[in-house]
Amino acid sequence: MLDLTEVILSEGKVIHRETELGLDTLSYRFGDFKIAEKTPVELTVENAGDRKLILKGDVQLKVLILCARCLKPVASELSIQFDMETDMDEKDYIDGYNLDVDQLVHDEALLVWPERVLCREDCKGLCSTCGQNLNDGSCDCERTDLDPRMAKILDIFSNFKEV
Repeated sequence: MLDLTEVILSEGKVIHRETELGLDTLSYRFGDFKIAEKTPVELTVENAGDRKLILKGDVQLKVLILCARCLKPVASELSIQFDMETDMDEKDYIDGYNLDVDQLVHDEALLVWPERVLCREDCKGLCSTCGQNLNDGSCDCERTDLDPRMAKILDIFSNFKEV
């Protein structure tokens, strides 16, 4: 928590702070993600008057996110930068005269979350039959599985061979 007393009590007041991030994990509905590395949060808070604050800052995180194909954890860099005007009464990261920096970063991280993470561009993924990570080696499963929507086409070719 960052004490905002001196900012809130003086319209136009600006403070600059570097504060350590207490978060070790980012938790969302779609999973929990360990923070492998983090920089201190560089933060500027300005009282804009009329119970409004201007928050500017940045922080760099390395978060372990699972590869979309093979489910191997990948250290993904999140560069979080924010510049916003906020009402002191409406945000869950402002409690009285305190700013919950961890909650602010948690909320902002979601906005820069990568759409898809791959361990490498040519990731082979997992075998759909046995679950073997195909990047580590092949398995003995039969590879003739077709998309069920293509089953009719296979039937046509099978009938064609019989003629």
